[in-house]
Amino acid sequence: MAVSLAEYARFLSDRDLLWPRVPPPVPVRATPSVKRLDGVRVVLWDVYGTLLRISGGRFCLTPEPQTPLEVALEKTIHEFNMWNSMYRKPGPPWKSMIQQYLDCHERLSMVAARRSGDFVEPDLVDIWETIISRLFDKDYSYDEDFYGNRRQFSEKVAFFFHNSLQAVEARSGAVQAIRDLHAIDVVQGLLADGQIFTFTQLLRALSEQGTLPPLGEVFRPDAVLLSHELGIRKPSRSLFELIVDRLQSAGYRPEEILHVSCRLKTDLIPAKAVGMKTALLAAEKSGLEVSSEHLKDPKTRPDRLMTDLSQTARLFGIC
Repeated sequence: MAVSLAEYARFLSDRDLLWPRVPPPVPVRATPSVKRLDGVRVVLWDVYGTLLRISGGRFCLTPEPQTPLEVALEKTIHEFNMWNSMYRKPGPPWKSMIQQYLDCHERLSMVAARRSGDFVEPDLVDIWETIISRLFDKDYSYDEDFYGNRRQFSEKVAFFFHNSLQAVEARSGAVQAIRDLHAIDVVQGLLADGQIFTFTQLLRALSEQGTLPPLGEVFRPDAVLLSHELGIRKPSRSLFELIVDRLQSAGYRPEEILHVSCRLKTDLIPAKAVGMKTALLAAEKSGLEVSSEHLKDPKTRPDRLMTDLSQTARLFGIC
């Protein structure tokens, strides 16, 4: 029987593999505003840049400059023995694949969104499934008993590739912030740009920082929405409206929901537009997206500003 994505992640962690590392944080000058925020019953965390530090500051499939992409492709080709089944060009293996990858990403990005104003996000698993399908023209094979069918295999290739492309680690204080909210029965969820492996990445990174309560008690299933589920990314209004609809069906009003993110324009402003409360995390320069114009405007400025996740508890009167 094929291993699950979580089991595959454990398999990788048991091997002596070299992964990229997140650079040390560069602090920003900001004054926190963390007085108690009454009436909040649900906290929706952003993932990349908020709960997780990530190289480059945010989730990205086509980095500039392209050196990290070249390295990630090279490692992926080697890991999954793709070289002998590729249409080769002179030079290192990544040169024979990078244009395929970029062309596939561009083609999937150009698919029309179902709703005007939404922003299409390619599924990395779709990209790799397309590339892998071409390998079978030259008798490619893999261990189906271990990796599963072609779609399951593509999920694991996508996971390995992204771990080679962008480093992630739990942000300081993330586990404690989650524990503090769990202790006072605040519902927690995720509203983030992410792929099928994002939840696995998050849990593994958090587990290296400390022990979480049982997952079913920490993140409520109907309060978790990652962009790959709809094929669109923030600031698509559909993402924010859908999570609000789900939580309203469960008995939570929009004004009882707090969205926490390090990005104001793409995350917190559209969250505020559908009625949520918002908290900006300004913990470091990498990933922080904010402007003085939006901070001054009452219609767009966040309700609270944190400089460290440990301040989350103070929003709920926990000192």
